[in-house]
Amino acid sequence: MSWEQPYGYPVAQAAPEPEPTPAPEPTAPEPTPAPEPTAPEPTPAPAPPAGRDRYFDALRAVALIRVVAYHTFGWAWAGMVFPSMGIMFGLAGSLMAKSLERPALTVIRGRLRRLLPPFWFWGLFVVLAMLLHGWMPGRQIVYWVVPLGDPPGSAWGEQAWEIVWYLRTYLWFVLLSPLLLRLFRRAPVPVLLLSLAPVLVLNFLWAGPDNRFGSALWDLATYLFCWLAGFAHRDGVLQRLRPPAVVVLSLAAIGYGGWYAFAHQADFGTYDLDENPLAQAFWSAGAVLLLFWAKARYRVDFAWLSRFRRTDRMVTVFNARAVTIYLWHEIALVLAVPLIDRFWDVPAFERYLPLGSQWFLFGVGWVLIAVFVLACGWVEDVAARKRPRLLP
Repeated sequence: MSWEQPYGYPVAQAAPEPEPTPAPEPTAPEPTPAPEPTAPEPTPAPAPPAGRDRYFDALRAVALIRVVAYHTFGWAWAGMVFPSMGIMFGLAGSLMAKSLERPALTVIRGRLRRLLPPFWFWGLFVVLAMLLHGWMPGRQIVYWVVPLGDPPGSAWGEQAWEIVWYLRTYLWFVLLSPLLLRLFRRAPVPVLLLSLAPVLVLNFLWAGPDNRFGSALWDLATYLFCWLAGFAHRDGVLQRLRPPAVVVLSLAAIGYGGWYAFAHQADFGTYDLDENPLAQAFWSAGAVLLLFWAKARYRVDFAWLSRFRRTDRMVTVFNARAVTIYLWHEIALVLAVPLIDRFWDVPAFERYLPLGSQWFLFGVGWVLIAVFVLACGWVEDVAARKRPRLLP
């Protein structure tokens, strides 16, 4: 191309313009291959809530199922197969030790807030039903507000309110935990082993007072080892113990508890551990120690539960509604009996359903428990300051 010099300078001659290059002939664009169809990726299973341990969650779910089965069938051997109450106290002790990383008063207030509203809601129906059946409460009705002792009740409603002993014992352990944890951490293994001494003292030397305080003392002594075993798991004490020592001590405790249960059937009328505090204490101690040590030593987490959606979902519901299931299961079993009686009036039911079977009672009981979970479980959400839900 040409350009001009400024004024006074010679003008340069224009350079010859190049011949235009012929444009390439247009070609049809190559067709883009269609993407190969791919199978949709499977939806991942929902992860458990943060901080949850599926091994412990599964133990708690099995413990609740065993409690309902025991109250349905009355199996004396059930406690030896799976000592539910000892395991539940051990799990609660582990969670309490973790919570006490925060200020003790804050933790205790939180535990009371989560426990008492479901208890009050359930107790309202139980107390009202007993009042309608002629029961007259006295000043001891205060134990229906804060169950530091066994709440009073009528013989008519005993099957419903007799289970409160677990909540009473749990409440006392919560209140004592700041002191117990401080004592435990001074000498973990000696304190853990000596925690079986109180039940030996009560059994052989001093039976304690025959009142509400005496009953609470017996239950605290029976499950003290299990609660402290939860501390030991949370603090990593069990993980440091040598396997031979754990296995020998666990089997020795289980063996002594089993021997004492069978050797004293004449005194208690059965070998049922629930009727024999000393046998219960040692059997539960051995089982809880073994289960918790295996968890700590081999890092068992039951993550495989996520592959079984329905089972994993059931474990989640059982743990989120544990208090509701425990409180209402006896009422469900009581109501199942007259309900099944009505089934006998239907010829088809009488012919095709096993109405006289305890297993049928067990099944109907769980249907009613599910109804109570849907109707009353939201109280646990309110107590935990969560949005109420039919199912968690």
